Amino acid sequence: MKLVVVESPAKAKTIEKYLGPGHRVLASFGHVRDLPPKDGSVDPDAAFEMLWQVSPDRAKQLRAITDEAKGADTLILATDPDREGEAISWHVQEVLRGKKALPADVRRVTFNAITKSAVTEAMGKPRALDTDLIDAYRARRALDYLVGFTLSPILWRKLPGAKSAGRVQSVALRLIVDREREIEIFRPQEYWSVSASFESAGQPFTARLVQLDGKKIERLTIGNKGDADAAKAAVEAGRFSVSSVETKPFAKNPPPPFTTSTLQQEAARKLGFAASHTMRVAQGLYEEGLITYMRTDGVDMAPEAVSAARKAIANRYDAGYVPDKPRHYTSKAKNAQEAHEAIRPTDFDRAKAASGDHARLYELVYNRALASQMASARLERTTVELSDGTGRAVLRATGQVVLFPGFMALYDEGRDDAQDEESARMPLLREGDAPANTGVEATQHFTQPPPRYSEASLVKRLEELGIGRPSTYASILQTLKDREYVRVDKARFIPEESGRLVTAFLERFFERYVSYDYTAELEEELDDVSGGRLEWQKLLDMFWRDFKPKAGEVMEQKPSEITQALDEFLAPWLYPPREDGSDQRICPNCGNGRLSLRGGKFGAFVACSNYPECRYTQKFGQGGAEGGASDGPQDLGEGILLKTGRFGPYVERGEGKDAKRASIPKDIPLDDVNLEVAERLLSLPREIGAHPETGEPITASIGRYGPYLAHNGKYAKLASTAEVFETGMNAAVAKLADAAAGGGRGRGAAREPIAVLGKHPNGNEVKVMEGRYGPYVSDGTTHATLPKGADPKGIVLDEAVRLIDERAAKGPAKKKGGRKPARKKAK
Repeated sequence: MKLVVVESPAKAKTIEKYLGPGHRVLASFGHVRDLPPKDGSVDPDAAFEMLWQVSPDRAKQLRAITDEAKGADTLILATDPDREGEAISWHVQEVLRGKKALPADVRRVTFNAITKSAVTEAMGKPRALDTDLIDAYRARRALDYLVGFTLSPILWRKLPGAKSAGRVQSVALRLIVDREREIEIFRPQEYWSVSASFESAGQPFTARLVQLDGKKIERLTIGNKGDADAAKAAVEAGRFSVSSVETKPFAKNPPPPFTTSTLQQEAARKLGFAASHTMRVAQGLYEEGLITYMRTDGVDMAPEAVSAARKAIANRYDAGYVPDKPRHYTSKAKNAQEAHEAIRPTDFDRAKAASGDHARLYELVYNRALASQMASARLERTTVELSDGTGRAVLRATGQVVLFPGFMALYDEGRDDAQDEESARMPLLREGDAPANTGVEATQHFTQPPPRYSEASLVKRLEELGIGRPSTYASILQTLKDREYVRVDKARFIPEESGRLVTAFLERFFERYVSYDYTAELEEELDDVSGGRLEWQKLLDMFWRDFKPKAGEVMEQKPSEITQALDEFLAPWLYPPREDGSDQRICPNCGNGRLSLRGGKFGAFVACSNYPECRYTQKFGQGGAEGGASDGPQDLGEGILLKTGRFGPYVERGEGKDAKRASIPKDIPLDDVNLEVAERLLSLPREIGAHPETGEPITASIGRYGPYLAHNGKYAKLASTAEVFETGMNAAVAKLADAAAGGGRGRGAAREPIAVLGKHPNGNEVKVMEGRYGPYVSDGTTHATLPKGADPKGIVLDEAVRLIDERAAKGPAKKKGGRKPARKKAK
């Protein structure tokens, strides 16, 4: 008998079916051992010996593997084809060796797709475990442990309110904080553009002013309304005709198939998926045998896949869409490891799959992979210049025409930045034509700061810098959210005060270890370990030799010394210049005390040096751009004031008893509160209309527990403030019905899943739900409560399937709540 060990139960059932009699396939459910979360798990004084411990929730599975291994002739380790998969195989082998249950014949096989041909082919090409990959895993795990268990105690003791720090997460956090600093110091610059609308042969187009009185008009040339009005008048007075037409053909090539990071980026842009959700859905598609392995930074496809793609293109389109030669790609990412294929469908004859998020992500993978082998698009860019009769003003219009769509007929890559407005359609114009002028506009603009990072742009930046690995990006971003070092607003990362403080601490005292170059160099050294070019213990020794003394030096400093150093480091942000030019550190309350950073039980804050005579304090960061510098109410116009009270910011119209007030919801940034927003908030509750069944009004408003719908004494929770103003009658009726069906009282809501994880082996969709007694997982038939303390957003499909199967094995759960039978009184 041959025992095959894979990672997930879904794969186990499929692979056992492929291999047939004589094989027993069991799942490890991911990693089976880890370093205990306590001091001493890595011993630098004993050649970095690592103390491994079987994960409590894997003990049962390991017992099953051990029992089967005792009767097996051969052990086949078939975990995932990457560094983590190699490590899991090594852990399983070491556990069996320790229990004296390791078969004499041990083989390692890998396959990039769970199809019968890929699995059977892999079984015919076994190899030994790759010790270099295992060493690289051990080095990475030891590094993360040493950094975390050395830095975190320093943070707890020296930095009020800090939680913990990680090697790669801290660098990702620094990227977010650095971007916020760029935004805060940015000073917008006013500029104006002048454009004219024309029409020719019924086709409208727009041309902008590029030259006036012999002077070239650049983006920032017109800096005020007076100059803009003068330029507008000059254009309005002119009679324009076409002075030149320039046409340039160009080609646009398709992007390569997805890597892990580009899949996360594009799924964020086009589907709105978080990186962690993208990986959960992709894991499900891989386990169903629909796509190849989803943790890769390779960008090319296997020759047989390329041939299949070209055949599928020829079947769907005509021969012109198939290039003469197959396309080959090379990764541009720093430190890319191209040992595996790009992410692609296992069968190009299958264009659709499953339903819901699985179907949406599969379609994205399929279209991208197919488009990568299609012909280039051929386009034509046209530039038209128009001059008035005197030659005083010159206007320019640009546009492009798609001559042949090529791959764009199927797929066009998304972008995070604003795209050039060069895709507008242009009429056919010739030199000397005089199109009809239909209007002239002068438009005010302001230069914009760099945008905050989205999940897509942050992943892209991490990859460009060579920080982290494709398999780690989702967990890095999730960790930053879980530690509340960042918040996400409108799909963009904003650093919390705690995140800024931790970053400042690390930059001030451990600058080298959160530098982008050093972190990328460490990744290169880890790659050298996996390639057999560097000994893993030597890498750790070089790191620890410098890191340990630095950590000891910081630990010896008093908390007051740390706070003083941070006060100086953060001074430009904590104490921004005042409008009157006065000393920004002078206390605004007593007028002679000086402000400085202090540490307290609940975190850092700024206080006056004259304490206790002067008890002025301000929240950490209140003086910075995010907190605002204004102490008084802000006039929004139309008699509405923006104020800050005991319970936070609010808007107010009127005075005294007649005043109407509305709190600013947490999901509306204070910077976004303008007259329009204030008027909408003050207008609540909003009446949507009469319920089609009862005739009673349905209203939307914001209450103590957030946004909600109300109808005839029944309520339904809304997901955001935006829904209060956007929800229509159909959606409102549906949400109220769902809330009623869910048994909700007052604030009961339609039960939306916390996460959709993928397919159970029984074919049902597995979801994470929020229940009356806490979060649970369900396949629609069986509900299983999550273990106490488990993060409902962090659970993976394998774990959910295990919990559901264990719950189902115990039989139906007893219904909670009902009335207990009355006991007879004892005589």
